[in-house]
Parts: sequence; structure tokens; C-alpha cells
Amino acid sequence: MNLSGDIGIWVAAILTLAVFSFLWKDNPLFRLAEHILVGVSAGYYLVQYAYSAIYKKLYVPLFDQGNLLFIGCAILGLLVFTRLVPRKSWLSRYPIAFYVAAGAGYSIPSGLQTRVVKQMQTSMLNFLDQGSLWTNVSAFLLFVGVISVLLYFYFSAEHRGAFGFFSKIGIVFLMIGFGASFGYTVMSRITLLIGRLQFLMGEWLGFL
Repeated sequence: MNLSGDIGIWVAAILTLAVFSFLWKDNPLFRLAEHILVGVSAGYYLVQYAYSAIYKKLYVPLFDQGNLLFIGCAILGLLVFTRLVPRKSWLSRYPIAFYVAAGAGYSIPSGLQTRVVKQMQTSMLNFLDQGSLWTNVSAFLLFVGVISVLLYFYFSAEHRGAFGFFSKIGIVFLMIGFGASFGYTVMSRITLLIGRLQFLMGEWLGFL
């Protein structure tokens, strides 16, 4: 055993053990570590957002580059804080409306491109001409999965006969997709656990 002499590693190890103590039961050590995590995260992101939004996107263009158009941006930003004044809180609706409209105008086209158009292009592969046998089979399964899942969510007709058969195939594809997502989530959490155990056994205790 070769214990670390770094005070930062000791603090991280103690907080890690405090979080692991929740496996026994809810206790003050776990709540302390939880509050520290929330407080440090809030402080960190507050500084990051203040630097990126106020300094880089307002102070530098307005004062260093002399772009007077950013005066309007500063006014809209300040109007958000009128929410703290009950009688003037209605003024905050203007920057919020501008923010929502601009965000929607930016996110809707990009969302359609990534979540609709790209996925439609991927599902329209020619599964008879993809090169190798495995890629042909994969393209065919993708085609069957997309069609059967769409049929499962088509509720204007009763799921009977061939329609009901393909709907049941869609349920199988949905369960496979949900299972894969759940398995990926579990594996990511296990990876985090392994990382913390390696930290405790290696950097802190010096066994590794």
C-alpha cells in the first residue's frame, strides 16, 4: 500500500466513499456529498455561463470591437431580471419571447435534419446492393423494423391478420431497441463505478 499524499486526492476519495455510503442507507455523509456536488456544479456553471455569455458575447463585441448592435442584446438580457420586480415582471416577456422564437427557428431545422431527414435516408437503403452479405441483411432488417414499428403505431385500423402480424414484429423491434438502450445505460453506469474503484485502489491507496 502506498497512500497518496495529495490533499485533493484525499478529498475526492472521502467524497466518493460518502457517496457510496448510500448503498447502506441514506445518511448525513451522503447528503453532505450531494450538497457539495450540487453547490460546486452550480458555481462552476454559473462562472462558465457568465464568462461565455456576458464577457465573450457581450463585453468583447460591444466594448472591444465597438459593435453597437449589442446594446439591444444587453437591454433584452437586463429585461429578464424584471421578473424579480412584481410590478415590472411583464417586461420579461419580451426577451423570453425573443429567446423562444430564435431558439425554435434554430432548433427546428437542425432537429428535422438530424432526427427526421438523416434517419429517413438511412432507412431507405437498397438492401439488395450494400456490398457484403451482412450489410445486405442489416439493411433488410432495418427496413423491416422501420415499417413494422410504423405499422404498430398506426391506430386507425384494427391490428388483425397480416396487419396485426407485422405490428407484433414491430413490438419485437421496439423491445430490442428499449433493451439495447437500457443495456447501454447500465454499462455506462458500471463504467463510472469501475472508474471510481480504480481511483480508490490506484491513485488513493496505491494498490494498482
